[in-house]
Amino acid sequence: MKPARIPYFSADDYLAFEETQASKHEYFQGEVFAMVGARDAHVTCSLNLESRLHLHLRGTPCRPYMADMKLRVEAANAFFYPDVFVTCDARDQANPLYKAHPRLIVEVLSDSTARFDRGEKFGAYRRLDALREYVLIDPDTSTVEVFRRHQGSDDWSFHAYGGTDTLHLASVELDIRLDELFENTQPNQTI
Repeated sequence: MKPARIPYFSADDYLAFEETQASKHEYFQGEVFAMVGARDAHVTCSLNLESRLHLHLRGTPCRPYMADMKLRVEAANAFFYPDVFVTCDARDQANPLYKAHPRLIVEVLSDSTARFDRGEKFGAYRRLDALREYVLIDPDTSTVEVFRRHQGSDDWSFHAYGGTDTLHLASVELDIRLDELFENTQPNQTI
């Protein structure tokens, strides 16, 4: 199923439009795309990770956000709603409508978004100077892909996690076991 398309908008038009909508829309290079609801496993993975991030980052300048906070990628002329992201930048704390300087971005894959999340969206995210890690979580295979930026460069390394691995998020110094990340995402699954 393809997302519904709305005619060309400027970034300011998009922000004004989005303020009046009951549902969420992402904005990419002048086009606005209606977002559809997520499956249970998708939401559960996001919540499991955000809960751990929230506890881990308490008392620091860093704040985690879930799917309802917009992330602006000005260099790519885009606004997205990542499943989870973390910003530690004071400029983001001062902006109530959107954030623009994330350290960590996480997308939970679905059949309809995986190609875009791995391709054009990651291309846009790489234009964020503050971004250190981009994480793709696949609840169908219980695997995680992490793209980590090398300090002081635009080079990225790839790290894959599966099975009994412990996911290491270097950008926020958090380790989480995959069985905790995927807790309650499969029928009759417990940790």
